[in-house]
Amino acid sequence: MIRAYKFLLRPTARQTVALGEMLRDHCSLYNGAIQERRDAYRHTSKTTVRYGDQSAQLKDIRAFDPERQGRWSFSSQQATLRRLDKAFAAFFQRVKAGQTPGYPRFKGVGHFDTVTFPKDGDGCRWDSTPHDAQTRVRLQGVGHVRVHQHRPVKGRVKTISIKREGRRWYVVLSCDQVPAESLPATGSIIGIDMGVEHFLTTSDGVHIASPRFLGAVADDLAEAQRHLARFPQRTRRRTKKHRAAARRVARIHAKIRRQRLDHAYKTALALVGDHDVIAHERLNTAGMTRAPKPKPDPETPGAFLPNGSAAKAGLNRSILDAGWGVFLVILAHKAESAGRTVIAVDPRNTSRTCPDCGHVAKENRATQAKFECTVCGFAANADHVGATNVLNRAGLALCDVA
Repeated sequence: MIRAYKFLLRPTARQTVALGEMLRDHCSLYNGAIQERRDAYRHTSKTTVRYGDQSAQLKDIRAFDPERQGRWSFSSQQATLRRLDKAFAAFFQRVKAGQTPGYPRFKGVGHFDTVTFPKDGDGCRWDSTPHDAQTRVRLQGVGHVRVHQHRPVKGRVKTISIKREGRRWYVVLSCDQVPAESLPATGSIIGIDMGVEHFLTTSDGVHIASPRFLGAVADDLAEAQRHLARFPQRTRRRTKKHRAAARRVARIHAKIRRQRLDHAYKTALALVGDHDVIAHERLNTAGMTRAPKPKPDPETPGAFLPNGSAAKAGLNRSILDAGWGVFLVILAHKAESAGRTVIAVDPRNTSRTCPDCGHVAKENRATQAKFECTVCGFAANADHVGATNVLNRAGLALCDVA
């Protein structure tokens, strides 16, 4: 099994400067590689430059600029070029599929935040000391950086990534051969229904409240964004006050992200610890949060009819704030580690189907919170009904497999 570990780095002031220079030089290499590909396609009869061509030039680049490129790990620079090659491969794949292509863009220094070392021991080395001792990671050009290792690392370290988040630095270890830690069987199977009013509702009737992390700091975030927007366009990214205002907005978003992840991990661990099988709806979050299409007014050229975009924007914000997609990914990973089973079922009509008589109708859901069958009169909480139907469909799926 493959698992990633993320630990906080505690670099010295000199190491912090070196880490920033490492990101800056890898960003310069990334942007230079993009420029080469663009120039070759535009001015040399649409010639395509590939990863192998650019990787072969690294030796000359390092020799030409030993102060900025020659001091860093050769393999980490290859990983940066490979990252760009994947971006172009995805671009051409979208072109062939008829989707919005999204040509790879140049990265600003503030938006290039990760450097990857493909192999432990090649330009970097993870110090595998006991987890209660002082742990360090050695990075070429930076030195031995202290690591706040809050849990033991299991398996074999494959790749090491250095990541910047705001003013914090992290090391991310990707490990394989991680042994599974199966939990004892409980004999319990449960269905869950994701919602906005409640984060989720189980088929046992338990409601977990939606934390609404974004809503809790909405006023502070709006004030910080207004303060950032006061700076004229010509002075942006040039003054100390503007950089401080941008960092304030970034800190608020980072706090929301950490709170959302913490809530998702704790909720997933609780479900995995108590149940052998967990069923949920196969949700298409990207489709559910897509903005409604404009409705042209047939009587007035150039005008549009109301399409409910304002109300839909509020719903989209609530769905994204709940973080359904992140939670379901974490739930799947935790279940795999614990030897549990997660089943994704068809979400159609789960909140409109009567679990008592099976009648399906839009009118069954009287309100957002109330379900009342128009045929048999069965009444219950709408989210509980949805979770019950998810559980029933999961039971049918298990019977088909058996």
